[in-house]
Amino acid sequence: MYESYTYEFLLGRMLERVPNNIDKREGSIIYDACAPAAAELAQMYIELNLNSNLSFADTATDEYLSRKTSEFGIDREPATYALRRGEFRNASDSLMDVPLNSRFGIDDLTYIVTSKISLGVFVLTCESTGIVGNQSFGTLLPITFVAGLVSANLLDVLIPGEDVESDGALRSRFYSQVQSPGLSGNIADYEAWALSVEGVGNVQVQPLWSGAGTVKVVIVNSEGLPASGLLVSNVQDFISPIPSSTGEGVAPIGAHVTVISATGVAISVSATVVLSGSATIAEINAVFSDSLKAYLRSIAFASDPSPKYARIGSLLLDTPGVLDFSVLRVNGGTTNIAIALGQVAIGGTVTLSG
Repeated sequence: MYESYTYEFLLGRMLERVPNNIDKREGSIIYDACAPAAAELAQMYIELNLNSNLSFADTATDEYLSRKTSEFGIDREPATYALRRGEFRNASDSLMDVPLNSRFGIDDLTYIVTSKISLGVFVLTCESTGIVGNQSFGTLLPITFVAGLVSANLLDVLIPGEDVESDGALRSRFYSQVQSPGLSGNIADYEAWALSVEGVGNVQVQPLWSGAGTVKVVIVNSEGLPASGLLVSNVQDFISPIPSSTGEGVAPIGAHVTVISATGVAISVSATVVLSGSATIAEINAVFSDSLKAYLRSIAFASDPSPKYARIGSLLLDTPGVLDFSVLRVNGGTTNIAIALGQVAIGGTVTLSG
């Protein structure tokens, strides 16, 4: 808005107001008197432009965006703790129980035993917030002494930990809720209800899927992967506890709500690549796998959720260390992969050869 109010523009305009019979050349008294004021005014206009942008949802950032969206009752989602499944065994390799609140470590992270699933199988909560709690798998080292314990393993991600909601995600959620407000149990309501549950990354609502009054809510976790049974249960209990339709959740009385996890369709990729020499085939494989997973996560429940053969080829070509490729196969073929209602594409095996 104020981009044209530069130092040069302001100084020139100030000097235009000085009579021409006065020396206005650089180094003159009037020039030296106006120049500092013009510099300060230019800085003021820069700040004014910045503050103007911070007052609108489309250009605000950080705390200013949070304050703007909170005016509409939409708060930035805080970082959350990952919930993981852990198994514990004794000297005979049999599952054994461990005390609640026992603490275990892995990769500079600590997990605390918070609830029991079954004999020797427990829910562990990461003591650090964010996605870092989703990333480690394998042997846990006991911090708390547990008599008879021989092995402890950190397994499935039950509810993924999430980082503090980014500006882009908050802005997108803000526009979604403001431009498509909920109205007594419409699709927008069910989407907002499901997404408000910790760990849900995306949702697909299928109204009237099994007759009048029925609603199917299909979810994926925050990593774009099929949701765990615990996450599905949490969403079901929040929207409409079983037996459904009684109005004990947020859904209207009479609505028969079924919450399920999306079905994962593995996307496997193989190709022969021409190396540039800046990376090994193993490094290229790892980077491309991450890029593929990010792409698939971005199209989960999109208007067109089918992975595109050409897009996957573009991702491979953009991978550092790859000059070219040939014989690209996606799930054994050279066509787009169809993703049906209730399904989500997930990363499969990646096999690259040089």
